[in-house]
Amino acid sequence: MGPNAGSRLVQLGHIAGLFGVRGWVRVFSETQPRENILGYRPWYLGPNAERGAVAEGQRQGKGLVARLEGYTDRDQAAKLVGLAISVRRDQLPPAEADEFYWVDLEGLSVCTAEGTPLGVVAYLFSTGANDVMVTQGGRERLVPFLWGEVVKDVDFERGLVTVDWDPDF
Repeated sequence: MGPNAGSRLVQLGHIAGLFGVRGWVRVFSETQPRENILGYRPWYLGPNAERGAVAEGQRQGKGLVARLEGYTDRDQAAKLVGLAISVRRDQLPPAEADEFYWVDLEGLSVCTAEGTPLGVVAYLFSTGANDVMVTQGGRERLVPFLWGEVVKDVDFERGLVTVDWDPDF
């Protein structure tokens, strides 16, 4: 993988446990719908981003199960439990208008409509009610990612997120 942005890895889930005795694993997916994770090829597993090929996968009850090529028994599959499942950024489909992949927002500068800098986007997380941008620079801020209400513009060419937010908050 090269140093370009398309090769950045994006975590989509993790191996949550074992399923049966023939090398299958339970998969926790953060994709919507959750079974979309099974369509990405290849997966990059764990901290060393080892390439893994999905041999087969399916819904199982409320969750997902998969078997990776080369894994045919429970002992082999046990080595996968807990590993993150990532894909390259360029494997993801294009975002719709006014939709953003969190990984694309990380590192962008954030400023108020008046031009007051609030730092850079370190990461985002979901509270259930809404997504939150964590900005760092000077101090850490938690800014709700509410499009149109708080987030007024995202300009990738300028590397800038403009927000309607009190800099003292």
